[in-house]
Amino acid sequence: MRGTLKTLQAMQWGMLASILVYAGVGEVPRWRAAVPDPSLSYIFTTAGVAIVGVIFVIRRTLVLRFEPSLGAHPDDPITLGHWKNGYLVTYVLCDLLGLFGLASRFIGCSFRQSVPYYIGGFALLLLFGPKKPV
Repeated sequence: MRGTLKTLQAMQWGMLASILVYAGVGEVPRWRAAVPDPSLSYIFTTAGVAIVGVIFVIRRTLVLRFEPSLGAHPDDPITLGHWKNGYLVTYVLCDLLGLFGLASRFIGCSFRQSVPYYIGGFALLLLFGPKKPV
């Protein structure tokens, strides 16, 4: 259990750093698309909102559901696996929000238009840090 918590914390911090890298990489290229296609912005926004919804569903079904039984039996490998996978999927989806920010920069959106994706992914990663089940 202790090793799993350390692994999840390392994953969380690594993905937090990756979102900061995405924001920096989006500013490096000197070329930009002339005008971003508005339909792509709508698609990114809709997908971003859907991903946030999926994050909360995954959290509720895989993480929160297994915490009570994991608190009672911390050595159960099946429950620990489900709990860990719930955190990993949550972290990957949060990181995907940051990637949407980077992708929107590459299609020609301004930094101001990409910031909500970076902030959303970063804030959700911070919010859903691994906690030892009680």
